[in-house]
Amino acid sequence: MRDAMASAEVGDDVYGEDPTVNLLEEKVAKLFGKEAALFCPSGSLANQLAIRMLVAPGEELISETNSHIVRAELGAAAVFSGITTRTWESDRGLLKADDVLKIIKPNSGPYLVSTTAIAIENTHNFGGGTIQPILEIEKLRNQTKDLGISMHLDGARIWNAHIASGVKLAEYGQHFEKLSVCLSKGLGSPIGSLMISSQEIVTKARQWRKRYGGGMRQVGIIAAAGIYAIENNLSLLNLDHKRAKLIAEIIEKVSPSLIDANSVETNIVGLDLSEFQITAKTLSDELKEEGILTSALGPKYLRLVTHFDITEQDVAKITEVLPRVLKHALVS
Repeated sequence: MRDAMASAEVGDDVYGEDPTVNLLEEKVAKLFGKEAALFCPSGSLANQLAIRMLVAPGEELISETNSHIVRAELGAAAVFSGITTRTWESDRGLLKADDVLKIIKPNSGPYLVSTTAIAIENTHNFGGGTIQPILEIEKLRNQTKDLGISMHLDGARIWNAHIASGVKLAEYGQHFEKLSVCLSKGLGSPIGSLMISSQEIVTKARQWRKRYGGGMRQVGIIAAAGIYAIENNLSLLNLDHKRAKLIAEIIEKVSPSLIDANSVETNIVGLDLSEFQITAKTLSDELKEEGILTSALGPKYLRLVTHFDITEQDVAKITEVLPRVLKHALVS
């Protein structure tokens, strides 16, 4: 990957003149059956550009309560696009079309806010890497497409969903007007996401990317890493999934209340500490002292993620250290 970055041909991407970026955008758009894509420095920017294209100021976006767009983008949809956001609740982030259909309010003006877009996250981060059922996506698409409601896929981890479920990337793409995908998570690229849609929408989004401060110059050195990641690392995601399942099974043996190993579908292992005195932050700090990095995503929720940089030696260390630290932490 470093060699590909060092030898990348570059140009000015603000003007669409970086050949390596153009190649990446064409490659990713084709994978999802779309006309065009736009390279962005972050997934949040890719999401916000999609939202800006879908929802006009004063209109409404619907998303799941614990989705990244709602919880982890610092209210950007309101700040940048002047829209409101309403949510539905779910079990582990999993989509049920009927839950969404109950709350959408299309064409509600002039007195009420109109729903004009729905955002789905796949896989669902705070849900523990859960994969959205393709039949529920299809049902929601079929029942909203004639209502003037568009759909956006926050596909930061769509690569994981694709590998684990076998659903083709183009099949996901056909159900959404716009998508965002990330290159820096499971794929192992150092940075970068893309917004994917029609050529007309991407042309407009390019201007908004500049307005938001996301225009980049000779960025082909980063795009080259993304191309390498797709061509070489996508097939390795299944190994991350197997390792996550192994770690979940070990944790479940310590205490079944921490996690149901059967719920782990991809590369995220979420620990529920609600039945124990210890906080997620304290446990995370204790694991860090042992060389295991985790994320405390709430007072009682600890997240472990397997990824490209974890080796077999790392897995062996985790399987030895994790039960010991957990047993000590949960009784102290």
